[in-house]
Amino acid sequence: MTPELFWLTLTMLLAATMWLPFIIGVNTTESGQQVTKDGRANIPEMVPWVQRANRAHLNLVEQAMPFAALVLLAHVLDVTSGVTVGAAIAFFWLRLAHAVFMITSANQIPIRPIIFTLAWLCPMAVGIEILRLV
Repeated sequence: MTPELFWLTLTMLLAATMWLPFIIGVNTTESGQQVTKDGRANIPEMVPWVQRANRAHLNLVEQAMPFAALVLLAHVLDVTSGVTVGAAIAFFWLRLAHAVFMITSANQIPIRPIIFTLAWLCPMAVGIEILRLV
């Protein structure tokens, strides 16, 4: 397994488990009406950290899919370099930090947007490396 695929696997495992904080919050906190009349989660009525946990999960899924596609494309095209390895490592750790900062609301300084932007640069780096080396 290449380093890029190893870190992509960890990122996908993170994405696959990010629903847990939301579900734990839904089942352990008292909020207004947590379910709508048609049985869906009533997220606006939930306590703020549970709402943030939901957003953190959705945001990771949205960002991980393009990154995964690019890492897999690089693998198929046999594109690997320090840039692709570094981007894969950085993406995992930045997305984990982003989720922690989002759920805990530890964003008194603009750290979460900085982390998000740095993580966004990771798929850009892999994509540029693919275009550069193919």
